[in-house]
Amino acid sequence: MRQVFLDTETTGLSPESGDRVIEIGCVELVNRRLTGRNLHFYVNPERRSHQDAIAVHGLSEEFLADKPLFAHIVDELLEYVKDAEIVIHNAAFDVGFLDAELRRIERPAFTSHVGRIVDSLSMARDSFPGKSNSLDALCKRFEVNNSARELHGALLDAGLLAEVYVRMTRGQNSLVIDAADALAADMAARPIDFSVLELIVVAADEAETAAHEAVLAEIDKASRGHAVWRAAALATPGAMAQ
Repeated sequence: MRQVFLDTETTGLSPESGDRVIEIGCVELVNRRLTGRNLHFYVNPERRSHQDAIAVHGLSEEFLADKPLFAHIVDELLEYVKDAEIVIHNAAFDVGFLDAELRRIERPAFTSHVGRIVDSLSMARDSFPGKSNSLDALCKRFEVNNSARELHGALLDAGLLAEVYVRMTRGQNSLVIDAADALAADMAARPIDFSVLELIVVAADEAETAAHEAVLAEIDKASRGHAVWRAAALATPGAMAQ
C-alpha cells in the first residue's frame, strides 16, 4: 500500500479570504516503510503572509519571491499523489487550501486525484478523547523526537506525522520495526544445530579453589555443621576430590 503524508504551510488561515499555499511537503511510505522518495516545494503566493503566520513558519515575503507559482508545480504534485492514500493532520485545513489553489487554475478538486484521504487528527481524537492531539502532543505521547521543530515546516511535519501515524496505528517503536520483526521471525524459523558449538569450560586454579573452600568452611562453621553440600559430599565417595 502506498501512503503519502502531506502538510502545507500558508499565508494565513482562510483560503476564502485569499490566503495562499506557500509550502508543500510530502513523505512517501510503501507497505508502511519510508522510501525516501519525498516531494517538497516552496511556492510564491503572490501576496504577503500574515505576521501570525510568519511567526509559525518563518517564511518571509523576500524568501518566497523567487519561488515557483502553484501553477508551475501542480502537475508534478498531482502525479506524485495520484491514487495514493493521503494522510493529513487536520485534513480539512490543507485540502481546503489545495482545492482553492486548484480552482484558481481550473483544475478538479484535490480528492479527485487521490485514492482517499485519512485525517490523522480525527483518528487521534477517537483514540484519545479529551486530550491534546496536536502534532507536538502526539510526538510527545509516542516518543517521536521533534526537537528540530522550532518552526513549522511542511516536509519536517510530514515526516513527523508519518512516524506518529505508524506508532499510533500499530504501536511500533520506529518505522524500521517491520524489518526487525521480519529478521527475528526468520531467525526463529531456522533450526539451530548445537552440535557444532564448542562449549568452553574454564576451570578454577588452585588459589581460586582454596578461596572457595575457605568460604564454604566459614558457612559450614556458622551453620554448626548443617551445610547441605557437606552432607551430600560425605554421602558421595570421591565427590570432594572432583
